[in-house]
Amino acid sequence: MYEAVVESLPTSELDLVARARGGNTDAYSQIVREYQDIAFRTAFLITRNAADAEDAAQEGFVKAHRAIGRLRPGAPIRPWLLTIVANEARNRGRSSRRRDSLRLRVEADARVGASAPLPEDAAIAGERRRALVAAIEGLRDDDRLAIGCRYLLELSEDETAATLGWPKGTVKSRTHRALGRLREAMGELE
Repeated sequence: MYEAVVESLPTSELDLVARARGGNTDAYSQIVREYQDIAFRTAFLITRNAADAEDAAQEGFVKAHRAIGRLRPGAPIRPWLLTIVANEARNRGRSSRRRDSLRLRVEADARVGASAPLPEDAAIAGERRRALVAAIEGLRDDDRLAIGCRYLLELSEDETAATLGWPKGTVKSRTHRALGRLREAMGELE
């Protein structure tokens, strides 16, 4: 009886990882649920294809499950997991070379009690969003990945470096240059 109560309590990431290392499939399932969205978005950023991204994320989780014993004790799981997913996505991208247009999943902020935007404001926001997507789509792959990880996936510089396998200084410089190119592209579109 007491054990069931303990199982239902929120657990820390370190506890989940420790339990998953010990073979607890429920703990690993909880890790998957926690990170499945960002894993898919990371893979999609690289593959630019929803089906390939879904496959890469799923295979990344399978590979991470097999390798969870190699995760450094006390290390955060998110950058480690996203690195595995990103590598799997790169492998799929190299083998398939199918590229769909980049589709960003932009969700409107849902504020409780907020009034609905005016139709004119919504139309302008939609046009700007489409222009931004087109500008990002037109960037080089390295630029698109740098901006995508830092601003669309909201990864830190350290997480971006780990996910993409780049040194932290490279992340900083590529992000800076990519933002400059994005500003230029947005200026040309307006």
